Amino acid sequence: QVQLVESGGGLVQPGGSLRLSCAASGSIASRYAMGWYRQAPGKQRESVATFTSGGSTNYADSVKGRFTISRGNGKSTVYLQMNSLKPEDTAVYYCNARGIGIWYGQDYWGQGTQVTVSS
Repeated sequence: QVQLVESGGGLVQPGGSLRLSCAASGSIASRYAMGWYRQAPGKQRESVATFTSGGSTNYADSVKGRFTISRGNGKSTVYLQMNSLKPEDTAVYYCNARGIGIWYGQDYWGQGTQVTVSS
């Protein structure tokens, strides 16, 4: 069982920055690929930035060059640095841990953290 706890959301003006954090319980370093997703009101949840099982990163076109995903040394914490924020980035942001290898098929989500970009 993996528990994910996000933090760092809030209200920010357009052009501002926020850093989201996701702390995972348990040992996940080689078992799960972590990433960030978001869901805006009335829209489907979408991938924002993720690590692949090989450790490379993928970004949604809409955030490339503005958002950066990274992880802590122990690989049980993942961050999302968000710069040059736009009103269309407003959403609930969710941390995800997806099983790889023999853990494939396991899928865990955090409770979400609200990000609001508004003047």
